[in-house]
Amino acid sequence: MNVLYNLQAPKKPTNLSLNSDLVEKAKEEKINLSSVVEYALAEELKRRKEKNWKNENKNAILEMNSLIDTIGFLSDEL
Repeated sequence: MNVLYNLQAPKKPTNLSLNSDLVEKAKEEKINLSSVVEYALAEELKRRKEKNWKNENKNAILEMNSLIDTIGFLSDEL
């Protein structure tokens, strides 16, 4: 499994500016803001890493797709 960040790293107090009404409604629903923000940040980091990987490997992916279009898959004969 490819780990994006150290899951064992200690928590760090952080100041955030959030919509006050949104925060109030989240508190009413007993939503743990720290957990939700941490999850959202991890998802955004994952999304950006995937996007960067695709951009960095774009030419190789296009070449491989072209090769498959031309000769097919090795397993096609099976």
